Order: sequence, then structure tokens, then C-alpha cells
Amino acid sequence: MATRTRTNTRERILETAERLILTNGYAATSVDRIITGVGITKGAFFYHFKTKNDMARALIRHYADLDLARLDEYATRAWALSSDPLQSLLVFIGLYQEMVAGMTDENPGCLFASFCYESGQFDDEVLQTLDDVIIAWRERIADWLREAAAAHPPVRPVDLDSLADMLTVVFEGAFVVARSTRSPGVFAEQLQHYRQYLELLFDA
Repeated sequence: MATRTRTNTRERILETAERLILTNGYAATSVDRIITGVGITKGAFFYHFKTKNDMARALIRHYADLDLARLDEYATRAWALSSDPLQSLLVFIGLYQEMVAGMTDENPGCLFASFCYESGQFDDEVLQTLDDVIIAWRERIADWLREAAAAHPPVRPVDLDSLADMLTVVFEGAFVVARSTRSPGVFAEQLQHYRQYLELLFDA
């Protein structure tokens, strides 16, 4: 029971910290604000995390693990639905469209974007985690695009690594637009634009 309580407290700290950081930014999210939000003592916070930056490392690693796990899950589902690399990639993007279509928060946020904006606040380990996730997305999507291009030659010259990065740009840019306009529907709309661009480029 004690182990479960300690685990739950740690998870509550990370959940509360994430919510506060997405709303206020990392620099403005003090340990005091976090412990007030969780309803614990400062000693309880430092039992789980030696420093605020230690918490940031755990938070971004957890966020990255969830993000890459979802990428793997959706990729597996997409390939199960179509063995054609282009069609499976379009299905993959469609799965993300379905996910974001259910978003109702008028002030959505992305922890990756938030941490990048305040990169000067973090140590090399946190920044390396951010780099690793972006590179993982680039490599996975670029490899997928190369398979699609082999089966469906693009109608215009294109840098496939850059085109892979475009998906990350769409996601992160949509966060900015959705937050500033309080329009969570922007995510699905922008993913649809990217999907249609691929259809036109590969003459699907």
C-alpha cells in the first residue's frame, strides 16, 4: 500500500506540473505552486524529486515515452489496414485526425513546444530528450515516405526528410494557432491539409 501511495503521489506531481506548465510556462511554475496543486508538503515533493529540474527530466521523459508509444500504436494499426505504404501513411494521419477531433480544450498545449520555448531553463538531458523525439519522428516518417515514393513516385521533386519534418511543424504550429484562436478544431484541419498534400504529391 505504501509503495502504491508513493507512486500515486509521484504521478500526481507530474500531472499537476504538466497542467501548470502548459498554462503558465515552466519558469512561472514554482515548486510551491505544484505542491499547492497536488495538496502535499514540500518535503513530499523533494522525496520524489531532488530538484525542480529533476522533475522536469522525469516529466519530459514520461511525455516522450507516451508520444512514441502512440506513434508505434498508430503505425501498427495503419499497416494492418493497408499494406500499401502511401495508403497506410494516409491512414496513420487519419488516426491522428480522429484523436485530435475529440479535443475540446480551448487552450491546448504541447509540453515539447513549451520546453523548447524555454530551453534555457533546462539541462542537457532534457534538451537531448526533446531532440531524440523530434529525430525519431523524422526518421520514422521519412522512412515511410521513402517507401511511399518507391511505390508512387512523387509528381514533383521533394526532400523527404524535410517533408517528414513538416508533420511535426503541422502539429506544433497547430498548437500555437489553436491556443491563440481558442479553436481546437485547427488540429484536424491542418492534418487534413497535410494528408491532401501527400495525396496530390504522390498522385494518390
